[in-house]
Amino acid sequence: MTQALALSPEGQLKLVIFDCDGVLVDSEQTCCRISAEEARAAGLTIPPDKAVEEFSGMALPEIQKDIEKKTGKSLGSDWADRVQKRFVEAMKQGVEPIDGVHAMLEGVKKLGLPVRVGSNSSTEEMDAKFIATDMTHYFTDRIHSARDMGIPKPRPDVYLHAAAQEGVDPANCVVLEDSNTGARAAVDAGMMCVLLRPGAEPVPEWPNLVRIHHLSEFVPLLQKALHNQGK
Repeated sequence: MTQALALSPEGQLKLVIFDCDGVLVDSEQTCCRISAEEARAAGLTIPPDKAVEEFSGMALPEIQKDIEKKTGKSLGSDWADRVQKRFVEAMKQGVEPIDGVHAMLEGVKKLGLPVRVGSNSSTEEMDAKFIATDMTHYFTDRIHSARDMGIPKPRPDVYLHAAAQEGVDPANCVVLEDSNTGARAAVDAGMMCVLLRPGAEPVPEWPNLVRIHHLSEFVPLLQKALHNQGK
């Protein structure tokens, strides 16, 4: 029998796991811009306004494979590490929080739910982002990097690892994501995924996926689930 998921009245909501870029920190455009610059340097034609569309949610090893496949050139074994350093330096220069993120995090905290982060970014990069946006205190010792693990999304490993560290069953977790790559990882981990996607942008027709348009919708969603579960 399939276990009821975390937002179901029959389920148990025990852990909230956040992606980082595009959910907590507005760094995706910067990282995608740098990736596009690197792709153009390798010989690809990617206009700046297509950078996010091209690279959103992708880990650096996947971006490297994509560029190498399209150009037929090797970028070298140090390419991902070199670009990662560009990301970290860019984050230190300044990055913005996603609109409403501090109110949302305080709301989740008031519900008494533990939180963790699972991202394709490196731990070093996330540390820089959270310092710049005053979020470090929310996630002390609760940050998990798929890049550092060497198993990036869309593989579900980083989310399964986060749940295991909390001692919680994947079915009892809610993941907040913004990319299809990350949503795929959450769904394949057997978790409920809330996809933050503004405007009229389409969402995948996958099971266990709920859409919100703004972070202000997230806490009421969790609150309703907890109420329906008798908590």
